[in-house]
Amino acid sequence: MSFQTGLSGLNAASRNLDVIGNNIANANTTGAKVARVEFSEIVAASTVSSSSRTEGIGVEVSTVSQQFNQGSINITGNTLDLAINGSGFFPITQPDGTSAYTRAGLFKLDKIGNIVTNIGGNLMGYPTTPLGVPTSSTLVPLQLPTSTPIPANATTAIIAEFNVDARAAIWNAPVPAVSLTTYGTSLTTFDSQGSPIEQPLYTRKVANDTWEVFTDPTDDTSATATLAATLTFGVNGQLLGTVPAIPTVGITSPSPSIGVFPADLTFKNTTQFATAFAVSDLTQDGYAPGDFVALRVADNGIVTATYSNGQSQAAGQIAMADFRNVQGLRPSDGGSWVETVASGQPVLGAPGNGKFGALRSGALEESNIDLTSELVNMMTAQRTYQANAQTIKTQDQVLATLTNLR
Repeated sequence: MSFQTGLSGLNAASRNLDVIGNNIANANTTGAKVARVEFSEIVAASTVSSSSRTEGIGVEVSTVSQQFNQGSINITGNTLDLAINGSGFFPITQPDGTSAYTRAGLFKLDKIGNIVTNIGGNLMGYPTTPLGVPTSSTLVPLQLPTSTPIPANATTAIIAEFNVDARAAIWNAPVPAVSLTTYGTSLTTFDSQGSPIEQPLYTRKVANDTWEVFTDPTDDTSATATLAATLTFGVNGQLLGTVPAIPTVGITSPSPSIGVFPADLTFKNTTQFATAFAVSDLTQDGYAPGDFVALRVADNGIVTATYSNGQSQAAGQIAMADFRNVQGLRPSDGGSWVETVASGQPVLGAPGNGKFGALRSGALEESNIDLTSELVNMMTAQRTYQANAQTIKTQDQVLATLTNLR
């Protein structure tokens, strides 16, 4: 029986050396977790003495467990390097279509804009609106429109913020005190094809505390100009109201197929003070087509793409997964783990919510393997292997002595 006991010790020590060697090999692997061999004694249950003591007949490897304690966060500056500070995993879909989970945030953009791992697995997340509001709880592969421009958006709203000069003379046609274009400005708007259109806005004082806004004056008489709104101000210079309540601007596209299209005009914080005419803000919501130029990832996992037209749009939210029993996960290739019956099904969520860790863009989680400890463990395992080999050698010598008795 001693041969079997020593052999079990050799097998266990050999398995321990294999695990230690794997730990050492992955000491610099991003997101790698240290593994340890856990042993258990083999007992001959049938050998029971009157004192109720049992006899051990060797050792076996009970399990190889991984320790999921946090690794150090290393700042890299690369936007798609992602680190989890806390619990959770990145859910990915492997090239063969199976689901897996990883702590290694070494992500890239492939040729069609998918966010992928080094072996081609898709990073999974939640779809969002362009403003970053999640629209579904179903995971989808995260993809950025890198291969084609984002389409143009026609102007539908204009916001104007300016001050008109309370000292201005009342405009009196057909002999105006000042040119109609004296108190005016313009901004660039866009049609549905992305063509830029210069849209003027001019004002004239028609009575005390009353101004008119025109959108296309062609001469100082304003006979052919289009009146967009009439503004009324209070004695404190603040805007009291507009007529109509929601003015519209008719924007003329250079494309005959589009023609004239409307945009709402809002006067925000417009005032009448005794100071020169000045525009504080003039914005509109249209834009031309744009090509992808850069991206950023927020701490809450929202992936935002920036385009050459100056627009930024959310392209989804990175999801996170966790398990009731992470020790039940089965290691897989590429620094990932797969779900098992022992691990239970994944619990999904977003970075920073509940028990999920915070997301850090431009950083990677280093391996939690302590190389010094592993080298010491290796020496200990080596001595254990040698000692078990010695028990087999000693037993062989004892048997040889017995068989050589005369």
